[in-house]
Parts: sequence; structure tokens; C-alpha cells
Amino acid sequence: MMGVVYETSLGAFILLTVCIGGGAAWMTGRGAALTWRPLWVLAWFTLLLSFALRFLHFSLFEGTLLSVHYWIVDLVVLSVIAVAGWRYTRTAQMATQYRWLYEKTGPFSWRER
Repeated sequence: MMGVVYETSLGAFILLTVCIGGGAAWMTGRGAALTWRPLWVLAWFTLLLSFALRFLHFSLFEGTLLSVHYWIVDLVVLSVIAVAGWRYTRTAQMATQYRWLYEKTGPFSWRER
């Protein structure tokens, strides 16, 4: 699996991409949802975040800076986490602020009453 998903080590990938980058992506998604921004704006923010994460891989763990393959892997992981944070927060917003119209059916979905 090394060489396909992560570049330097599994620990570095989990620590930097999943924990630190994923936490930043979740908060980015949450922030975009709290300010009622559309999903395409989140895509732009996640793209910028993936560039910063790629630089951290380069500077801390001697990864390659301009590797398109590993940048895409980082972008996909961050995008999934960011969209999950956006959807989780948007679900809470819809169920809370429009209580008479919608009810929460799960952590990522709502329905009309």
C-alpha cells in the first residue's frame, strides 16, 4: 500500500493528513456551513488547505512538494472530511433553526415534518 496512498510512512500520513489536516478540514467545512456558504466555496478552501498540507509533508517528513499523485490523495482525504463537517453542521442548522419545517433523521440528513 505504501507508494499508492502515503509517501513517507503510515504514521506520518495518519498524523499529518488524517489528524491535523482532517481536523482543519472538518473545521473548514463547519465554518463554511455556519456562514451559509455553498458547497463549491468549500471546494476552494479545501484546495488551498491541500496545498498547505503538501508543504507540511515536504518540510517535516521530506516528502516531495510537487507530487501530483500524493497531492490528489491529500485532496481527496481532506475533501471527504470537509464535506462531512459541512453536512453535519448544515444538518444541525436546518433541524435547529427551522424546527417547524425539518427534523433531523441522522447525523448527515434531515427531512420535512
